[in-house]
Amino acid sequence: MTPKLPRRTGAVAATLVCCAALTTTAACAGPGGADTRTAADTGTAPHTRHYTGELADGAQWIADVPDDFNGTLMLFSHGYGPLAAQNAPDATTRDALLARGYALIGSSYSGSSRWALNTAVKDQFAALGAARQKVGEISDPKRTLAWGESMGGLINSLIAQHGRGRIDGALSACGIVAGGVDFNDYQVDGDYAVDQLLAPGGQIKLTGFSSDEEAAASGKALARAVRHAQTTPQGRARTALAAALRNQPTWFSGKRPPGAHDYAAREQQQAEGLIKVSLPFTLGARHQVEKAEGGRISANAGVDYARLLRHSKDLPQVRALYKKAGLDLTEDLTRLTRNARIKADPDAVRRMERTAVPSGHLPVPHLTLHTTDDPLNPAPQESEYARTVRGAGDGSMLRQTYVHGTGHCTFRPANWLAALKALEHRVDTGSWGAATAPQRLNDAAKGTGEGAFLPFLRYTAPELVGARGRTGAHQP
Repeated sequence: MTPKLPRRTGAVAATLVCCAALTTTAACAGPGGADTRTAADTGTAPHTRHYTGELADGAQWIADVPDDFNGTLMLFSHGYGPLAAQNAPDATTRDALLARGYALIGSSYSGSSRWALNTAVKDQFAALGAARQKVGEISDPKRTLAWGESMGGLINSLIAQHGRGRIDGALSACGIVAGGVDFNDYQVDGDYAVDQLLAPGGQIKLTGFSSDEEAAASGKALARAVRHAQTTPQGRARTALAAALRNQPTWFSGKRPPGAHDYAAREQQQAEGLIKVSLPFTLGARHQVEKAEGGRISANAGVDYARLLRHSKDLPQVRALYKKAGLDLTEDLTRLTRNARIKADPDAVRRMERTAVPSGHLPVPHLTLHTTDDPLNPAPQESEYARTVRGAGDGSMLRQTYVHGTGHCTFRPANWLAALKALEHRVDTGSWGAATAPQRLNDAAKGTGEGAFLPFLRYTAPELVGARGRTGAHQP
């Protein structure tokens, strides 16, 4: 029987908070010591010991080790949010893994910004080393697997890239795997289109923020512009253009996606996602990104927006809605190209390229997991990452899986366990075989007994709009 999709009433809330750190209880023992309180005190599964420690740079680490440790040590990279140690995406998934004998480790990362890419990979490997040194039960595991979600999915792809001799495989979910530069560029492309075409006067600040509050105010202003635009055919057409440039999925709420040619319904879904999640969240986080990298990352000076739009799967929708609204698409694209003047700080871009852009080299197998319609880290991130990995000559080390659903990182424990089983098969046998076939994954998820899950399906992510065609955008 096909598993039921989760109710959408909770999906939006989950999207807004999914990157926040999991709440954990501080251990009673000092750095590196064992916490001997009961499972009820720590919130972990029964027969599990909880350990904590502190790294030299101030990052905190935690480890949960079950009495019946199965030999697999799992290093978790958490997403964007408070720098608090976390070793699983949520308590339910954590307990499902502990109940099966997996030991879990994770760090808080260090630094002053929630965009912790400058320190996260180093801190994660240091946490792994510290935990193995201080906790005898996991000092010599059978294998070590790295996993992570959202920003942590990007961190995990970098851990995989540098994992030779330290980890045996990696599982990245809902990750920013195309890398930080592309991620910030395509978001600003969409923000810029809203500002130019939908906001009165085109005066909303998009980069160079001095505070989180200033960035959040811009996100709210852009969301208001999109909301108001839904009252006219012209506004809806221009929203569709901005959404296409931003890689905004066409399914956000409801039990099933709109029809392939129901352009009005698809645009309505894109607008809902922009208003409720994408614009408020990503603009609100932009100051933290710029603070971490020491300057503006995004740029569009010299970008040809007609050229970018040609890469979008939503081009037929944009054309149809523009025609219905009596607007000239070429005229609007020319306007966007003519007024594109946002410039990045070259040093900040170079810093992000060093710390937050995967090279594609994979010395260990890497499995990725994504919802088909993710409003924050859209699935086209995966197509760009696959292109990078193939270009590096390591395509055989990568497999990408998808579940049919909306929301950001809305996976159930059964989804995680099924994907983990596929990665373990690759690590143990040296071959992916049929382990990542959708039916095999669905059977595995059902077999966990963990309840409902998002169904795996055969899917090819569209091209990431904005990843190419940006000639000159990042030149000084």
